Amino acid sequence: MARRTRTRRLLGTLSVTALATGAALITAPPVTAQAPAPAAGAVTVSPDPSYKAESFEGWGTSLVWFANATGDYPEEIREKLAKLLFGDDGLALNIARYNIGGGNAPDVKDYLRAGGAVEGWWKAPAGTTREDTDWWNADDKADWNPDADATQRWWVDRIRGDIDHWETFSNSPPWFMTKSGYVSGGFNATDDQLRPDSVDDFAAYLAGATKRLEKAHGIKVDTLDPFNEPNTTYWSTRLGADGEPVGGRQEGAHIGPELQQKVIKALAPALKKARTGTKISAMDETNPTIFTQNWNTYPQAVRDLVGQMNVHTYGTGGRTSVRDLAKAADKPLWMSEVEGDWGDGQSFTDMRPGLGLAQQMVDDLRELEPRGWVFWQPVEDYDNMKPGGESAKGGNWGSIQLPFSCTSKDTLDTCPIRTNTKFDTARNFTHYIKPGDRLIKTDDTSSAAAVSRKGDAATVVHVNSGAGERDVTLDLSKFGTISRHATVTPVVTSADGKLERQDTIKVTDRKATFTAPAQSVTTFLVKGVYGVAEDAAPLRKGHTYELTGVQSGKALTVADDGTKLVIKDAEAATPGQRWQPRRIGGDTGNRQRYVFTNPVAGKRLAVRDGAPVLEADHGKRDKATQWIMSTTGDGTWTLVNAATGRLLEVGGQATHDGAAVDTWTPNSGANQRWKVSEVS
Repeated sequence: MARRTRTRRLLGTLSVTALATGAALITAPPVTAQAPAPAAGAVTVSPDPSYKAESFEGWGTSLVWFANATGDYPEEIREKLAKLLFGDDGLALNIARYNIGGGNAPDVKDYLRAGGAVEGWWKAPAGTTREDTDWWNADDKADWNPDADATQRWWVDRIRGDIDHWETFSNSPPWFMTKSGYVSGGFNATDDQLRPDSVDDFAAYLAGATKRLEKAHGIKVDTLDPFNEPNTTYWSTRLGADGEPVGGRQEGAHIGPELQQKVIKALAPALKKARTGTKISAMDETNPTIFTQNWNTYPQAVRDLVGQMNVHTYGTGGRTSVRDLAKAADKPLWMSEVEGDWGDGQSFTDMRPGLGLAQQMVDDLRELEPRGWVFWQPVEDYDNMKPGGESAKGGNWGSIQLPFSCTSKDTLDTCPIRTNTKFDTARNFTHYIKPGDRLIKTDDTSSAAAVSRKGDAATVVHVNSGAGERDVTLDLSKFGTISRHATVTPVVTSADGKLERQDTIKVTDRKATFTAPAQSVTTFLVKGVYGVAEDAAPLRKGHTYELTGVQSGKALTVADDGTKLVIKDAEAATPGQRWQPRRIGGDTGNRQRYVFTNPVAGKRLAVRDGAPVLEADHGKRDKATQWIMSTTGDGTWTLVNAATGRLLEVGGQATHDGAAVDTWTPNSGANQRWKVSEVS
């Protein structure tokens, strides 16, 4: 079925208010405004369109538990929930991840959390028990259940007109493919859970379920991720004295990097056999650091089978490493799952959860430069999040909460839907950074920015988590053309209002200033800006630059032998410290490639046999001579070699004159970052 690109029609404050009022939805009451404090920590934000990401694919969610729990709820409850998630006045999500359930054996009593027991697509013969593990055959139609997982699949039918990108993923293989016999993990959380003799069956199961989902619902699944946080110690099953499982409340499976590779190699032919155009995504690791460790073990043949790189950001270190790995591999990158609490116990009025989520989104967009950003699930179980649920004080997971225990007799009055401040602040992003826009860099760690698909407008989202007002000045001087009619319209979410459109500000002298309220998220809608200023690009043709190591404080220098690289104190007019870039191709972007030459030696910088060298600047400019520059907007850069995926770095974090410069896998270290200064 052809997918339609969704056009969002934002209905304005009146409609937003209408959606969030009435008995159908319980929201935060207005908070009495306090006397304003003086503006503190004024900041100037400079959005820079010379550094543009690829086309942004959008915002999404996994379906999993909330869809499994609510797919058979009364119509009015499901419809209200659907509008809050996918409607133009709700979160306006356009990416959905369908969970292919593993499923415990028929004789195992359900012990998983509410919504967590996602039904598998297998159909076991009558009398099958946990001990029966060799009955399933992917080629036998009788072993498949085409009617499986009715509740999550209700959501697939309901939202398919809203979704531009579908992904399927697995939390655990079915019980009969695991070592423990349970989908909640092994008895030892560090042991691989997938049986080695079940790798091919697991691949066939995932491919078969994906194809059946496509055919039954008339959708096209773009990617399939066979893992979920696989190389962690999260997933384990504990048995009680009666032999029944008492530990482990959700599906999960430890699958180490070596076994991951085997699954990926088996999945590629399985997808081909299933006759689906779905590509492999991997590996949905819990944080960028573990993702990088896993990816670096993959041989090139396995990396080539991966069509999209997926990472979670439950840990925030090392985002730039994954960013640079994706650029080197020339693959799209998704931030495919995150959620969090923030605040101090369940609350629908506290701004801290909304501000915490907003800053997480800013950081992910700035540091990862993802093509898609996906919630774990914006809907959580109210009963589990209330005080006495999983924690004494309760929690703020999810932007929307309702009980996962409602029945067919409930109504919106007896099964109320509540939203917290995360729902409000998330819409500052999802309403205004739209699919087709391109993320651009900013020089402020509290701001994310994008230019429109047509290139005639920009969006900046700024988070002010402070207790006082903040003067925020947008400096638009890095755009090539600023119309004399250019304007900036702030849209503010705070304790005093949600998505409140403010008076339009006229751009004067390429700038516009707005006072952002305390504890607020402000989206700046910029109109009348086009192109890129001539002096905005970090590297300009015919200009000469010096590269200074951030950690060492010393300049990249041609060694005395004329072929190797070292660092030395910067000295005026030292020829060996001068570099001229040539851009390969005409586009500006965050994956633009450059060739660096030393103008005096007439040699270019390349990587040969794993080491950086200076070589004669003639002949074919292969990938080994090409470098991709990455930045978070802080004035420092990494240089990614297009052939090896390694970064130019000062070996061993050395600081002495003459220390060798080599290449290494991305690790987000200061010795892998460089300041770029024009010297001509």
